[in-house]
Parts: sequence; C-alpha cells; structure tokens
Amino acid sequence: MSVQHDAVQRADFDQYMVPNYAPAAFVPVRGLGSLVWDQSGRELIDFAGGIAVNVLGHCHPALVAALTEQANTLWHISNVFTNEPTLRLGKKLVDATFAERVFFCNSGAEANEAAFKLARRVAHDRFGAEKHEIIAATNSFHGRTLFTVSVGGQPKYSDGFGPKIQGITHVPYNDLEALKAAISDKTCAVVLEPIQGEGGVLPAEKAYLEGARELCNAHNALLVFDEVQSGMGRSGELFAYMHYGVVPDILSSAKSLGGGFPIAAMLTTTDLAKHFTPGTHGTTYGGNPLACAVGEAVLDIVNTRETLDGVKVKHQQFKQRLEALGKQFGLFEQVRGMGLLLGCVLNEAWKGKAKQVLDAASAEGLMILQAGPDVVRFAPSLVVEERDIEEGLARFERALSKLANA
Repeated sequence: MSVQHDAVQRADFDQYMVPNYAPAAFVPVRGLGSLVWDQSGRELIDFAGGIAVNVLGHCHPALVAALTEQANTLWHISNVFTNEPTLRLGKKLVDATFAERVFFCNSGAEANEAAFKLARRVAHDRFGAEKHEIIAATNSFHGRTLFTVSVGGQPKYSDGFGPKIQGITHVPYNDLEALKAAISDKTCAVVLEPIQGEGGVLPAEKAYLEGARELCNAHNALLVFDEVQSGMGRSGELFAYMHYGVVPDILSSAKSLGGGFPIAAMLTTTDLAKHFTPGTHGTTYGGNPLACAVGEAVLDIVNTRETLDGVKVKHQQFKQRLEALGKQFGLFEQVRGMGLLLGCVLNEAWKGKAKQVLDAASAEGLMILQAGPDVVRFAPSLVVEERDIEEGLARFERALSKLANA
C-alpha cells in the first residue's frame, strides 16, 4: 500500500529547517546500489556514500530484508531489557576484533563520548582525579557534542559555545616527538584516528601508532582509536588498526556499521568495561533491535575476504585513475588514503576550492565529498560495481576538464 505524501521541494529547507546545513540544490529521492535519482528523475552516481555510511550502497537487499523482518518483530524496548539482535551483533563484533565488550549507541559522537568518559572513569578509579588529561591530534574530528568537539582539534567547530571541556591537549598528527613531549602521568588517554577523515584523508604512519602504543603503556594511559569513518571494511580490513598491527584499548565505530541505519558502538576489553557499572552511562536507543538487526546483516557481508579483498582491488582502480586525472588536468598531484576512503589533495593553484570541484562533479551527475577546503574525498560503496566506477570516474573527468578549461 503506497502512502500519499505532501509535495515538498528544496526551498522548504530554507523555510522550515535550522540553517546549520547548506544542502545541494537538488533533492535525492531514491537510491539503488551506487545510483541515486533526484526529484526531476536525474540519475547520479554516488561516490560520497552518505559520508562513508552507505557501505553496501543504497537499498541492499540483505539490509532491506533484515530491517523488514525486524520491523515486523520488535522495534524498541529500551535497555531495561536486552534483545536478541543486540546480543547477536555484540557477539559477532567481539569474535571479529580485539574487543571483549561492546556498548551500543546511535552516532559516532556518542561512541566517542562513551570512549572518552570510560577513559576518564578508568583513570579516576585506578589513579585518582588528577589523571584526567586527554591528548588528541590537531585537525582531528571526533563529533559534535561539547566533549567530542573539544577533543577534536579544529577550533572552527568548537569555538563560540562557551567554556570548553578542560584537560585536553592537541599535538600535530604523525609527530611522535610532539606526542612524547606532551604525554605525562596525568594523561588518561591518547585519542587518534588511524586515518584522519575530516582532517584531509590522512593515514597514520605505522611507526607513529606503534610509538603511541608504547607511550600509553609507559604512562598507564589508554589508547583510543576513533574508527567512526575508517572502520567496517572501509580500509580493506574490518578495522584500520588491523593494517597496522597496533591494538587499541578502546575503539569507536559508527557510520558504516549500520549501512545507513543509525547505530554506533564502543568496543573495549572486559577489564576496562567493568568501570562502567550500572548507572554510570547509558542511552535510550542504544542497542535498538532494528539498528542491530541491520548492523548484523552489514557485518555478515563486510567481514568476508571477498568483500575486503574487493576493496583493495577497487582502491587500486580508483587511485590509478585519479592520479592520472590529476596529472592530466593539473588540479591535484597527490591521492592518499586507504581502501575506499581516498582524498585528492588540491595543489597550490586550487587550494581552498574543493567545494568548486564538488559542484562541478554534481553538475555532471556525480556525488563526491570534500575533507576540508583543500581535499576532494571519495567514500563509495565497498561493493560498487565496475560499470559504476568507470562511469563515475568518466563524469569526474568531464568535471575536471570544465574546471581546468574555464
């Protein structure tokens, strides 16, 4: 049975919505795989993936089936009770990672909020109130709550909201000496993204993460990896820490975990999790049966050699073609990232113009992203089909050609 809806258009956003976003001029209404159609029926290829969320594209049949089955079974009961989808997904995440315990919530910011609170709680319980300091990286991004935006090393997001959370220090990313100089016995946690996403699609150096692990061990500090963007197969392994062989104490996951359905998780060990006793932390929707049923279906598909090896193959396809296009049109020289999280770093002449590149791509029927003003970001579906890769990159080529010859 189809439901009749009131007609709406892009102009309604400006009339009814809080203006904290500046959405595109077109309104997507339908998606299938890596294709999206707008209100006018125009087809676009999606290499943005809802900002690294649509890990299996749009309307993947396995996710639709999981959601439909659960929607006809049980929607919500709160954490006064547990439920079967939560337990199944939690067990599978533990079996697939370093983790022994899982906390479910709804967004990357909430997963990081839980991670930072747990780190401080552990330090408080074991060493006292003085051990509460957190070290994070400049240009990092960890969410929009007051705590997470304070830990994120980008003042443009945290300024103007009154006093910030205290006890947070920022050091340059990939600079082990700076981290060594900043860490002390008052440090409760070092928080790092194995691949800085919003900060420019910048992977960590192996020696940097290894050194961070050693420093944390030496100072009784916890190593927290924010894998909200890099996790769930995006890097070519289930989580990016697996590439480096550096195991964190706490890991946050979100975005791709639900393939488009809101869900997030904080992963940790039994020894640390015991500091979150009943009442210390919680969430109404966390572990929602609908979200966990979809998350389980996502994990079952993503955490296979077929999918993960496919990401590595597609990485090479994208990188080689993008590097060739960069040389051909002179907008960018460097293509960096891991798996299907890639960034084209604009050169001096095009610095600050990532939004122009996005707009040009959109005009050619291609959805991409930026990571700051100087980097064009790609985060397509991990199972994007060959024909969509070819056609999407052909559209990107046309966009670059118009920009270069304008």
